[in-house]
Amino acid sequence: MMTPAALERVRVVLCETSHPGNIGAAARAMKTMGLSRLVLVKPKHFPHADAEAFASGALDVLRAAVVRDSLEEALAGTVLAVASTSRHRDLTHEVVDCREACKRMVQVASHDEVALVFGPERTGLTVRDVNKCQLIAAIPANPDYASLNLAQAVQVFGYELRMSAGGMAPPVPQSSEPATHDEVEGLYRHLEEVFHASGFLDPLEPKRLMQRMRRLFARSRLEKEEVNILRGFLRAFRDRTGGGNE
Repeated sequence: MMTPAALERVRVVLCETSHPGNIGAAARAMKTMGLSRLVLVKPKHFPHADAEAFASGALDVLRAAVVRDSLEEALAGTVLAVASTSRHRDLTHEVVDCREACKRMVQVASHDEVALVFGPERTGLTVRDVNKCQLIAAIPANPDYASLNLAQAVQVFGYELRMSAGGMAPPVPQSSEPATHDEVEGLYRHLEEVFHASGFLDPLEPKRLMQRMRRLFARSRLEKEEVNILRGFLRAFRDRTGGGNE
Protein backbone atom coordinates (compact mmCIF):
# COMPACT_ATOMS: atom_id res chain seq x y z
CA MET A 1 0.00 0.00 0.00
CA MET A 2 1.02 3.59 -0.58
CA THR A 3 2.87 5.06 2.37
CA PRO A 4 1.18 7.92 4.28
CA ALA A 5 4.12 10.09 3.21
CA ALA A 6 2.34 10.65 -0.10
CA LEU A 7 -0.35 12.73 1.61
CA GLU A 8 2.34 14.78 3.32
CA ARG A 9 3.46 15.99 -0.10
CA VAL A 10 0.00 17.30 -1.01
CA ARG A 11 -0.62 21.04 -0.60
CA VAL A 12 -4.16 22.37 -0.51
CA VAL A 13 -4.03 25.89 -1.94
CA LEU A 14 -6.93 28.29 -1.35
CA CYS A 15 -6.79 31.45 -3.47
CA GLU A 16 -8.23 34.74 -2.23
CA THR A 17 -10.76 33.14 0.09
CA SER A 18 -13.26 35.79 1.18
CA HIS A 19 -14.92 34.15 4.20
CA PRO A 20 -12.51 33.17 7.01
CA GLY A 21 -14.99 30.53 8.18
CA ASN A 22 -14.39 28.67 4.93
CA ILE A 23 -10.68 28.56 5.66
CA GLY A 24 -11.33 27.00 9.04
CA ALA A 25 -13.86 24.53 7.64
CA ALA A 26 -11.41 23.56 4.90
CA ALA A 27 -8.73 22.91 7.53
CA ARG A 28 -11.17 20.66 9.39
CA ALA A 29 -12.03 18.78 6.18
CA MET A 30 -8.33 18.30 5.47
CA LYS A 31 -7.52 16.92 8.90
CA THR A 32 -10.28 14.32 8.76
CA MET A 33 -8.62 12.91 5.62
CA GLY A 34 -5.02 13.08 6.82
CA LEU A 35 -4.00 16.23 4.94
CA SER A 36 -2.06 18.85 6.85
CA ARG A 37 -0.49 21.35 4.43
CA LEU A 38 -2.69 24.37 3.88
CA VAL A 39 -1.48 27.30 1.75
CA LEU A 40 -3.46 30.54 1.52
CA VAL A 41 -2.99 32.98 -1.35
CA LYS A 42 -4.00 36.53 -0.42
CA PRO A 43 -6.88 35.60 1.93
CA LYS A 44 -9.28 38.49 2.58
CA HIS A 45 -9.28 37.97 6.36
CA PHE A 46 -6.70 35.79 8.09
CA PRO A 47 -6.00 35.08 10.85
CA HIS A 48 -9.54 35.46 12.10
CA ALA A 49 -11.72 34.22 14.97
CA ASP A 50 -14.25 32.73 12.53
CA ALA A 51 -11.54 30.61 10.96
CA GLU A 52 -10.63 29.17 14.34
CA ALA A 53 -14.27 28.58 15.25
CA PHE A 54 -14.96 26.64 12.05
CA ALA A 55 -11.71 24.68 12.30
CA SER A 56 -12.97 23.01 15.48
CA GLY A 57 -10.42 20.28 16.29
CA ALA A 58 -8.15 21.15 13.37
CA LEU A 59 -6.49 24.22 14.86
CA ASP A 60 -3.08 22.63 14.30
CA VAL A 61 -3.68 22.53 10.53
CA LEU A 62 -5.07 26.06 10.55
CA ARG A 63 -2.25 27.57 12.59
CA ALA A 64 0.36 25.86 10.43
CA ALA A 65 -1.15 27.40 7.29
CA VAL A 66 1.28 29.33 5.10
CA VAL A 67 0.22 32.65 3.52
CA ARG A 68 1.60 33.60 0.12
CA ASP A 69 1.21 36.71 -2.04
CA SER A 70 0.70 34.85 -5.31
CA LEU A 71 -0.22 31.48 -6.74
CA GLU A 72 3.25 31.41 -8.26
CA GLU A 73 4.76 31.41 -4.77
CA ALA A 74 2.25 28.85 -3.49
CA LEU A 75 3.20 26.39 -6.25
CA ALA A 76 6.97 26.80 -5.92
CA GLY A 77 8.66 23.40 -5.87
CA THR A 78 5.65 21.41 -7.07
CA VAL A 79 5.75 19.20 -10.17
CA LEU A 80 1.98 18.76 -10.52
CA ALA A 81 -0.77 21.29 -9.76
CA VAL A 82 -4.43 20.39 -10.17
CA ALA A 83 -7.02 23.16 -10.58
CA SER A 84 -10.41 22.43 -9.05
CA THR A 85 -13.04 24.12 -11.20
CA SER A 86 -16.31 23.27 -12.91
CA ARG A 87 -16.29 26.28 -15.23
CA HIS A 88 -15.98 25.61 -18.94
CA ARG A 89 -13.02 27.27 -20.61
CA ASP A 90 -11.69 27.47 -24.14
CA LEU A 91 -8.28 26.02 -24.91
CA THR A 92 -8.15 24.42 -21.52
CA HIS A 93 -5.87 21.73 -20.13
CA GLU A 94 -6.96 18.13 -19.80
CA VAL A 95 -10.10 17.80 -17.66
CA VAL A 96 -10.75 14.74 -15.49
CA ASP A 97 -13.07 13.94 -12.60
CA CYS A 98 -11.83 14.36 -9.04
CA ARG A 99 -11.26 10.62 -8.54
CA GLU A 100 -8.94 10.31 -11.52
CA ALA A 101 -7.16 13.54 -10.56
CA CYS A 102 -6.54 12.28 -7.03
CA LYS A 103 -5.14 8.99 -8.31
CA ARG A 104 -2.65 10.89 -10.43
CA MET A 105 -1.77 13.24 -7.58
CA VAL A 106 -1.05 10.38 -5.20
CA GLN A 107 1.13 8.64 -7.79
CA VAL A 108 3.22 11.78 -8.23
CA ALA A 109 3.20 12.57 -4.49
CA SER A 110 4.96 9.29 -3.79
CA HIS A 111 8.07 11.05 -5.14
CA ASP A 112 7.40 14.78 -5.48
CA GLU A 113 5.41 17.79 -4.30
CA VAL A 114 1.89 18.30 -5.66
CA ALA A 115 -0.82 20.92 -5.14
CA LEU A 116 -4.61 21.01 -5.27
CA VAL A 117 -5.78 24.54 -6.08
CA PHE A 118 -9.14 26.15 -5.29
CA GLY A 119 -10.31 29.62 -6.31
CA PRO A 120 -12.38 32.31 -4.57
CA GLU A 121 -15.84 31.22 -3.46
CA ARG A 122 -17.83 33.45 -5.79
CA THR A 123 -15.76 33.57 -8.96
CA GLY A 124 -13.53 30.50 -8.89
CA LEU A 125 -10.10 30.33 -10.48
CA THR A 126 -9.17 32.73 -13.27
CA VAL A 127 -7.93 31.49 -16.63
CA ARG A 128 -4.48 32.76 -15.69
CA ASP A 129 -4.53 30.72 -12.47
CA VAL A 130 -5.69 27.60 -14.30
CA ASN A 131 -2.85 28.06 -16.78
CA LYS A 132 -0.40 27.77 -13.87
CA CYS A 133 -1.66 24.22 -13.31
CA GLN A 134 -1.25 21.10 -15.45
CA LEU A 135 -4.60 19.41 -14.93
CA ILE A 136 -8.21 20.42 -14.28
CA ALA A 137 -10.44 18.38 -12.00
CA ALA A 138 -14.18 18.63 -11.51
CA ILE A 139 -16.53 16.97 -9.06
CA PRO A 140 -19.26 15.17 -11.07
CA ALA A 141 -22.14 16.74 -9.16
CA ASN A 142 -25.80 17.13 -10.11
CA PRO A 143 -25.76 19.19 -13.34
CA ASP A 144 -28.94 20.96 -12.24
CA TYR A 145 -27.23 22.17 -9.05
CA ALA A 146 -23.47 21.66 -9.03
CA SER A 147 -22.60 24.37 -6.50
CA LEU A 148 -20.49 23.15 -3.58
CA ASN A 149 -19.22 25.14 -0.63
CA LEU A 150 -15.43 25.49 -0.66
CA ALA A 151 -14.95 23.26 2.38
CA GLN A 152 -17.30 20.65 0.89
CA ALA A 153 -15.19 20.53 -2.25
CA VAL A 154 -12.02 20.17 -0.16
CA GLN A 155 -13.70 17.33 1.73
CA VAL A 156 -14.60 15.45 -1.46
CA PHE A 157 -11.09 15.77 -2.86
CA GLY A 158 -9.59 14.87 0.52
CA TYR A 159 -11.62 11.67 0.64
CA GLU A 160 -10.56 10.67 -2.86
CA LEU A 161 -6.91 11.42 -2.04
CA ARG A 162 -7.08 9.27 1.08
CA MET A 163 -8.73 6.40 -0.77
CA SER A 164 -6.11 6.58 -3.52
CA ALA A 165 -3.26 6.72 -1.00
CA GLY A 166 -4.54 3.68 0.85
CA GLY A 167 -5.55 1.48 -2.03
CA MET A 168 -2.75 1.61 -4.58
CA ALA A 169 0.28 -0.57 -5.09
CA PRO A 170 3.72 1.00 -4.61
CA PRO A 171 4.67 3.04 -7.68
CA VAL A 172 7.37 2.01 -10.09
CA PRO A 173 10.54 4.01 -9.32
CA GLN A 174 10.98 6.96 -11.63
CA SER A 175 13.75 6.86 -14.21
CA SER A 176 13.80 10.63 -14.63
CA GLU A 177 13.12 13.67 -12.47
CA PRO A 178 10.06 15.80 -13.27
CA ALA A 179 10.48 19.53 -13.74
CA THR A 180 9.24 21.74 -10.92
CA HIS A 181 6.69 24.53 -11.30
CA ASP A 182 9.49 27.10 -11.06
CA GLU A 183 11.50 25.45 -13.83
CA VAL A 184 8.52 25.17 -16.17
CA GLU A 185 7.53 28.80 -15.56
CA GLY A 186 11.11 29.79 -16.36
CA LEU A 187 10.80 27.95 -19.65
CA TYR A 188 7.57 29.80 -20.49
CA ARG A 189 9.19 33.17 -19.79
CA HIS A 190 12.22 32.23 -21.87
CA LEU A 191 10.03 30.95 -24.71
CA GLU A 192 7.89 34.09 -24.75
CA GLU A 193 10.99 36.29 -24.80
CA VAL A 194 12.44 34.45 -27.79
CA PHE A 195 9.06 34.55 -29.55
CA HIS A 196 9.07 38.34 -29.16
CA ALA A 197 12.70 38.79 -30.12
CA SER A 198 12.37 36.66 -33.25
CA GLY A 199 9.26 38.49 -34.44
CA PHE A 200 7.24 35.27 -34.32
CA LEU A 201 4.98 36.76 -31.64
CA ASP A 202 3.55 40.24 -32.16
CA PRO A 203 3.25 41.86 -28.68
CA LEU A 204 0.35 43.95 -29.98
CA GLU A 205 -1.54 40.85 -31.15
CA PRO A 206 -0.36 37.94 -29.00
CA LYS A 207 -3.65 36.07 -29.46
CA ARG A 208 -3.47 32.79 -27.57
CA LEU A 209 -0.03 31.57 -28.48
CA MET A 210 1.36 31.28 -24.96
CA GLN A 211 -1.89 29.75 -23.70
CA ARG A 212 -1.59 27.12 -26.40
CA MET A 213 2.04 26.47 -25.46
CA ARG A 214 1.04 26.01 -21.83
CA ARG A 215 -1.63 23.53 -22.84
CA LEU A 216 0.87 21.64 -25.02
CA PHE A 217 3.48 21.29 -22.28
CA ALA A 218 0.89 20.59 -19.57
CA ARG A 219 -0.06 17.44 -21.47
CA SER A 220 3.54 16.28 -21.70
CA ARG A 221 4.51 16.61 -17.99
CA LEU A 222 7.98 17.99 -18.66
CA GLU A 223 11.07 16.49 -17.05
CA LYS A 224 14.06 18.49 -15.82
CA GLU A 225 16.26 17.24 -18.64
CA GLU A 226 13.61 18.16 -21.23
CA VAL A 227 13.35 21.70 -19.84
CA ASN A 228 17.12 22.01 -19.96
CA ILE A 229 17.18 20.81 -23.58
CA LEU A 230 14.47 23.27 -24.63
CA ARG A 231 16.12 26.19 -22.85
CA GLY A 232 19.48 25.21 -24.30
CA PHE A 233 17.94 25.36 -27.77
CA LEU A 234 16.41 28.76 -27.02
CA ARG A 235 19.79 30.10 -25.86
CA ALA A 236 21.48 28.76 -28.98
CA PHE A 237 18.81 30.40 -31.13
CA ARG A 238 19.22 33.68 -29.24
CA ASP A 239 23.01 33.60 -29.62
CA ARG A 240 22.77 32.94 -33.33
CA THR A 241 20.12 35.62 -33.97
CA GLY A 242 21.26 38.11 -31.35
CA GLY A 243 17.78 38.44 -29.81
CA GLY A 244 16.57 38.17 -26.21
CA ASN A 245 18.14 38.74 -22.82
CA GLU A 246 17.44 35.44 -21.03
